[in-house]
Amino acid sequence: MKNVLTVAANTFREAVRDRVLYNLVVFALLMIAAAIFVGQISIGIEQSIIVSLGLTAISVIGLFIAVFIGVGLVSKEMDKRTLYALLAKPLERWQFLLGKFFGLVLTLAVNTAAMGIGLFLALWVVKHPLEKVDLYVFVAVYLILLKLALIVALALLFSCFTTQFLAILFTAMLYVAGVFAAGLRTMQGVNLPSSTTAMLHGISYVLPNFENFNVMAAVAHGAGVPGSMVLYATAYAVVYGAVVLATAAMVFSRRDLK
Repeated sequence: MKNVLTVAANTFREAVRDRVLYNLVVFALLMIAAAIFVGQISIGIEQSIIVSLGLTAISVIGLFIAVFIGVGLVSKEMDKRTLYALLAKPLERWQFLLGKFFGLVLTLAVNTAAMGIGLFLALWVVKHPLEKVDLYVFVAVYLILLKLALIVALALLFSCFTTQFLAILFTAMLYVAGVFAAGLRTMQGVNLPSSTTAMLHGISYVLPNFENFNVMAAVAHGAGVPGSMVLYATAYAVVYGAVVLATAAMVFSRRDLK
């Protein structure tokens, strides 16, 4: 675990040096400014707009970080020729991948937490005193972080066997497919052969189901999030992510790096 933690810490420091976290201050200022502006023109629905806008921004910013930086975690080290020096040390390839994964997830955790606080401050500006239900904003941010961690694992997997461009393309396509995965199980009004329907139904369980982490609408309208849903989403992210990372480690271990 020491090797994994060392790689994770180095990855986090590199992400900070790449100015990934500089958007936090800008985001917080924009959210507070938007909160004041929306609160003046949208009496009665300001909370819904602010929460929807904030959670969407957190998700989109995190998505870009997870995909573009996640894909470069391996290829960047190969391009700089630093990967060969690292693997010459007592460092297994799976330890390298796991360290890169945890390092970027830590970066995303700091990112989403800071933006979540910015969103909460925006809510306070528009709506004070705050209510207990407003704390569910942080639950939504946590679920967004789980989704982003899963995307990082997928980006790492594709970066282990293809180019950066194709890895970004594959990760983006799988993300879009995962957003609509749940819909494949409840397709209605479409006349398809039973074999095709069964195939689509099976594919929907193979694809990452990102709807498990989507509670934006409920939180925006002041509804709570059941604890069972949070536990299920956490377990799903851990299990699916572990399978993806294990596959990535297996592929990376067989790759010829000469």
